[in-house]
Amino acid sequence: MKSITIKGSERESVGKVATKALRNAGAVPCVLYGGDQPVHFSAEDKAFKSLVYTPNAHTVVIELENGKSFNAVLQDIQVHPVSDKILHIDFYQLFENKEVTMEIPVRVVGTSPGVLLGGVLRLNQRKLKVKALPANLPDFIDADISSLEMGNKLYITKLASDNYKFLHPDNTVVCQVRISRAAMKAAQEAAKAEKGGKKKK
Repeated sequence: MKSITIKGSERESVGKVATKALRNAGAVPCVLYGGDQPVHFSAEDKAFKSLVYTPNAHTVVIELENGKSFNAVLQDIQVHPVSDKILHIDFYQLFENKEVTMEIPVRVVGTSPGVLLGGVLRLNQRKLKVKALPANLPDFIDADISSLEMGNKLYITKLASDNYKFLHPDNTVVCQVRISRAAMKAAQEAAKAEKGGKKKK
């Protein structure tokens, strides 16, 4: 999985006044969990753009001014309801031998015969939650639709991998090819024509 580097400074004061001053200065207060002790730090608002405002999943390398470095994943983010400004971010520290839970985007691959016949592809799950060792986290989960006929569904069990496990029920529908109104109307008209032809005989 691709990684993004965030350069920041460890915070000594974590009170409300200090937090407000950080935000006023264009920085985002953050906390890193998962280690022996939580690590409080801050980084410039713009440092998170490629991490937050993207549909892709990334791991993070947090580099602090004091020389400390941590591998992590984004765990939680608080955004201002009006301005969309990032207020706070929680990270979770990664360890090579410890599984982590993460949401991975779904990427549709292949061509569906049902879509070629006029069906409409509906992506039910844009992201899927998986549990895996950091080295086995994929950038995307490919959903192959090349076998989907009109009305067919692709279940999560078809996407199983030895590298990670899904944290969803087996009956979760990832995507499906729905019959479009136009296709349905064409089928009805064809049926009527066929019925009319039989009557004439």
